[in-house]
Amino acid sequence: MKILVDADGCPVKGIISKVAKEYGIELVIVKSICHEVQDDYAKVITVDAGRDMADIVLINHTVKGDIVVTQDYGVAALALGKGSMAINQQGWLYTNENIDGLLMKRHINQEIRRKHKKYTKIPKRTKEDDKRFEEQFRQLIISKL
Repeated sequence: MKILVDADGCPVKGIISKVAKEYGIELVIVKSICHEVQDDYAKVITVDAGRDMADIVLINHTVKGDIVVTQDYGVAALALGKGSMAINQQGWLYTNENIDGLLMKRHINQEIRRKHKKYTKIPKRTKEDDKRFEEQFRQLIISKL
């Protein structure tokens, strides 16, 4: 088992690295060349800035039993298809039971944004969000050990 992180725009990389180090689990961070990531524990893979490049490399490095951290429903769906677990930066799990609905919701929201050019504001991340993610992330790791 290893942990793979879709690092572009991921606000919990530090928490993930800390927890991975505590449990001695291999950590792979995949990021585009446009983002700067420094980590003394993780293997950091840098890819070109093209659309979905980091996602493709991350999934190509994923095998059954891995844990993928991503906010991208498409990446989560591919990880689940490979027999991996996927968790969102808010701490909720993607499952075979909820991924189809999430993908449909994403599609509908994309259509609405495209037609109406409306964008919602994302609320600012709080310390409670980080705490919730860390608790859920630890529970996921413990369940896999």
